[in-house]
Order: sequence, then structure tokens, then C-alpha cells
Amino acid sequence: MNHRPTGFSLVELLAAMLVGSFLLFAAATMLGQAGQGYDRGSGGVAAEREGRAVVTQIAEDLSKAVWHVDSVIEEGEGGWKRARLGFLSLQAPDAQSDDGRIADACAIHYYVKDLEIGGSTVRCLMRGFRESAEVFDTLANGSAEKLFDPQDKDEPVAFGVIAFEAEPLRRDPITRKLEAWTSGADEPVRAVRLKLVVARRELIGRLQNAGDWDGNPALGDPDRPQDNRYLETYELTQRFGNEA
Repeated sequence: MNHRPTGFSLVELLAAMLVGSFLLFAAATMLGQAGQGYDRGSGGVAAEREGRAVVTQIAEDLSKAVWHVDSVIEEGEGGWKRARLGFLSLQAPDAQSDDGRIADACAIHYYVKDLEIGGSTVRCLMRGFRESAEVFDTLANGSAEKLFDPQDKDEPVAFGVIAFEAEPLRRDPITRKLEAWTSGADEPVRAVRLKLVVARRELIGRLQNAGDWDGNPALGDPDRPQDNRYLETYELTQRFGNEA
């Protein structure tokens, strides 16, 4: 009685290896796509969380603002605007240090600045904070404009900022509706219309220098940032101080 040898033939072994390789390749591809999807999702969530936090911070500062003739509200120029905000704001005692607190009137300054991070240029929204002791000392010696000069102690509050817009608004005395405020007007600013455009993480990696942040084709149309899936846009009209 003849017995055939058990086991796999060379052809069967090669076929099994081919199938196994195909399954491994498919699994690796799916894992890579899942990883990319996670990176895109986490990058979008991070940008959204950061953007909302910054807008909330600016809105809170503006709601406590006090109008001063030297207040700074510059809308910025060009396609992707870089505005400046500088104003006095009534801050809670715990927002200041013991040595720097003599009252509640502080000076706050928002502006855009390019920082070198990891060998690349990253455009950031900066927040300057001057405590009440410095505010009163500066006001006693002249103009408040110096309070809104950039300083090394200013801190970035948002990274990957494509645009920051701030439009000052007045209230029409008859209709009571908000409309554009012009510099030199007799009445103070009553509200500020804000717009913040932040890049997601995957786009930030493609912007290496200041020129990229100003006009890289990947940014798209400055008038339609909502059409770019790599950008997060936040808009808000916030009351400036308390009209009453």
C-alpha cells in the first residue's frame, strides 16, 4: 500500500505566502489611511479648540474694555489681514500679580507675529498684558500708546494664524444699529467685529517661511476661507465695554 507524503507542495506554499503578503499589504494600507484620518481629525479638533478658546478670551477682554483716545484698533491690510487691538480693560484682582496691582484698569494688546519654532516660521496671535501699576505710571507720564508696543514678555495665544481681522463699529444714534466706525469720530467704539482664521496642523507643516504665510497657493482665496478644508474660521461681533 503506497502512502503519499503529507505537507505542502512548493506551489501551495508560494500561493499561501502570496495570499498572506496581500493581506498584510491591505492591512498596512488600511492602518495608514486610518492614521492619516486620525491626524486630520485630531488636527482639526486641535485647531477648533484653540480657535474657540482664543475668541472667547478676546471677547471677555473686550466686554470689560474702557474707551481711551489712544486705543488701537487697526483692521490690517492685504488679502490675509493682520489686525491690531490695544485697549484698556477692567480685570479681576486675580488676573494681576500682587506687586503689579494697584487698581483694576489693565492694558491688553493683541497682534500677529511670526515666531521661529522648530526651524520653521509659525504665525501666531500674541497677547500683551500690562498690569495696572504700569498702566497708571505710563498714563501719568503721557500717552497710553506705549502700553500697546510689543514686548518680549507677550505670549502667543494661538498658533497657525492665517488672518486676524478687527473692524470697529459705532451705534447709529437714530436707528441704534451698529455700523462702521471711522478713526477720529467723536463717539467711542461700541463694538468690534472679529474674524480669526487658523490653519489645521497638516497645513501648518507646509508653511515654512513668512512668504508662505502671506500667499501660499494652499491657503486659497482670502475672501472665502470657509472653502478650504484645512482652515478653521471664527467670526464674532463683541460689545466694546459697557455702553451704560
